[in-house]
Amino acid sequence: MQQNDHFIITRGGDILNSFPFIIVPMIAVLVVSTIMSKIYKDKEKKDTGFVLNYYRLTYRRRFIRAIWGVPIVSLLFLALYWFSDLTSNEYKVIGIIFFLLFSLDIGYNYTKWKKNEKS
Repeated sequence: MQQNDHFIITRGGDILNSFPFIIVPMIAVLVVSTIMSKIYKDKEKKDTGFVLNYYRLTYRRRFIRAIWGVPIVSLLFLALYWFSDLTSNEYKVIGIIFFLLFSLDIGYNYTKWKKNEKS
């Protein structure tokens, strides 16, 4: 595998431009997340009923939403396994990343929920 600037030449000789496909969406998600977090920082949070916007939820509802996301991410991981051509090490790395992200999200929302419940 050779690297040339932001181009990666893969095993089959195809050129994969990593910048627009990985970096740009990550930056966009971080910017939108930061803006939404600032907008809804001092707004009243909803604990009942349907709310599409994640930032308007209480930490208890965020925790529940994260728990409901586990089966969905598991199905996405299985679809990735069935329809992609990755090595076993790449599957392990992706699985570990999914596990760590969801564990951190669930743990953070649970601790914030319990902390807000005490006060």
